[in-house]
Formats: sequence, structure tokens, C-alpha cells
Amino acid sequence: MRYELSAMFSSPTKSRYVSQFAARALATIVLGSAPLALAGDGFFLAIHDLPLMPGLTEVPGAGIVFDKPQGRIVEAYAEGAVAGDVVVAFYENTLPQLGWTEVSLPTGLTHWRREGEVLQVELLADRRPVRVRFYLTPN
Repeated sequence: MRYELSAMFSSPTKSRYVSQFAARALATIVLGSAPLALAGDGFFLAIHDLPLMPGLTEVPGAGIVFDKPQGRIVEAYAEGAVAGDVVVAFYENTLPQLGWTEVSLPTGLTHWRREGEVLQVELLADRRPVRVRFYLTPN
């Protein structure tokens, strides 16, 4: 009886099942942790030094990233089930702590400046969930 059990566990069929199980387990671990990796630890993937407000999720593939000698041009989008005024308040409180200075323009729009860069934070109207456009350009 002992021989039959050991022969059963050392068969090529058993090895194939163990390999399939290991591959599925690895895929589950990798895919299960993917949302955590994409979250960027609270920052945008496209703009590494710009915090992503809790409740917002970066929209993958919706923006652009372009590096040029004068600086970077980045457009990123985030959306979530939060109120627009909460988003505005979050960035008005957070950006100055990161060295950004608020600049009001004659057009009534507000931009932020820091170290040769300009950041525009724009709520896209009449959208549920709320969608926010972040546009970073050289000064």
C-alpha cells in the first residue's frame, strides 16, 4: 500500500497538476496585487510628485506624458465618487505644502507654479463620477 501511494504522488500526472496549481497561484498573487501597484502609493503614476486625492482613481491611458528639453508636459485624469468642491479644497490645501504657489489669471482660472512648471487642475463639468484633469507644463 505504501508503494502505491508513493508511486501515485510521483507520477507525471501529479507533476503536471502541481505545475498548473503553482502557475495559477502565482497568477492570482500577481493579479490580486495589481490594483495596489497601480495606485502609485497615493500619487499619480503620470505625475510622480502630485498626490492623488483619496476617493479619486487615476484613469489609465487617458492622458499623455511628453518630456522635452524645456521640461515635461503631462496630462492626467482622475475620477471618483466625490464632490467637486471637496476635490478643489483638497488641492488648495495640499499643493502649497508641496511648494506650489497659486496664481490667479485675468481669465478667472487658477494655476499653480513651482520650480519652472505650471499645473492646471480642472474639474470637468457635469460628470458623474467627477473627473479631474491635471495638466503640467513648463513655465
